[in-house]
Amino acid sequence: MGLGLQVSTFKLQSLLLLLIIICGSLSHAQDGTITVDLDSNLGTISPYVYGANYGPLSAVPVDMFPELQASGVTFLRFPGGRWGDINNLQPFHIDMYMAVVDLLGATPSIHVRLENGTPEAAAELVRYTNLEQDYNVQHWYIGNEPSLFDDYTVEDLNTQWRAIALAMLEVDPNIILIGPEPHQWNGTLEVDPRDPNGKEWVSEFLKVNGDLVDIVAVHRYPFPENMSNPNTSVADLRQNTLEWDNIIPNLRTLAEDITGRDDLLFAVTEANSHWSSNIGGEATNDSLPNAIWWADALGKLITDGAHIVGFFDLQSSDSRGGWGMMATYHLRPSYYVYQLYQQFGETLLTASSDIAFVSAYAAVRSDNTLTLILTNINDDAKTVTLNLGELSADQLKSIHRLDAEHNADLLDNADMPNLMDMQVELPSLSATLLTFTLP
Repeated sequence: MGLGLQVSTFKLQSLLLLLIIICGSLSHAQDGTITVDLDSNLGTISPYVYGANYGPLSAVPVDMFPELQASGVTFLRFPGGRWGDINNLQPFHIDMYMAVVDLLGATPSIHVRLENGTPEAAAELVRYTNLEQDYNVQHWYIGNEPSLFDDYTVEDLNTQWRAIALAMLEVDPNIILIGPEPHQWNGTLEVDPRDPNGKEWVSEFLKVNGDLVDIVAVHRYPFPENMSNPNTSVADLRQNTLEWDNIIPNLRTLAEDITGRDDLLFAVTEANSHWSSNIGGEATNDSLPNAIWWADALGKLITDGAHIVGFFDLQSSDSRGGWGMMATYHLRPSYYVYQLYQQFGETLLTASSDIAFVSAYAAVRSDNTLTLILTNINDDAKTVTLNLGELSADQLKSIHRLDAEHNADLLDNADMPNLMDMQVELPSLSATLLTFTLP
């Protein structure tokens, strides 16, 4: 071999080595930064944001009681959905419900009948529940989605809601009243429902009953947008996450402007991505993308100060629809969102991401642990650099992950990312919980 050929071979080998190094570096290049302000304090997170709707149609089989108790659900809305406005709640319904509340260790809430309901019937329900049985149910709703009643107006709602509310308060003046809960609301003209006279439900309700209501609540299901083509894609869910930054701020601004009150609380008491019963689709309620979408939406609602969030539904059979985080005899991906959030802290911190469709939510637990939930609803993995002030990889305690391969599992050492450079790879369509010991 001649000297020239040896030099050429050496140059070629060096070039290949350089390319390998460059490609390796690029494969680990960061996509952006997650920043947490450890000195911030945005207040205490309401314990009621991990709620779910529950009723006779969503009863959990006895065989699933261990999963129910481990669900992380802290608040129940009963009887949930339309059932409560076409049926009269009976004492045995309340007794059975309270048994489930005790089993779960959750805070109960009840909605009384509005459509074809009466002040006397509502007052009697409060009397039985809180005086006769001493169940001490504090949170009460009057009706469910009056915006869907046939030939019903805001004036009808205001008159009937007020009469029922006053009758209930006369029995127990300490109850907390929640309303008006229209079927769709996000604070935009394009979405907010109107009555047959063209009047918007929340604003008109608050003009009359803003003195009696304690928690202003709405419902939101963004999909399907078109029933002639109800299919929803992951891209649709991804884009929709943006609207959840605005729902609570829009509701707060509207309510405070109309009522002049600064003591109101705000809630989304029914929420999921779809109100249709479709299952088995790319992004239907029973899918992993839906769970990641909800992990992000829930984080946004928490950050914006929601007092109550009610996922719809606690349980549903496949034949009824894919809403439930629990099916009849198995768990859906949305169940595992609550496995992550039940480990989330109580004191909210400021957290931010500079990567599109990657979100960060941070809180401190009472055991002096930083908890950080990261969601990635992109179709590809993202590598993020953590900017946690003085914290380093040495303070890392654990990583749990929800994705195509993990159900909120604790990652073992073999699955742990290398955090020495404070970089974490977030798989596509994933939610990740990291915990760090604070100094």
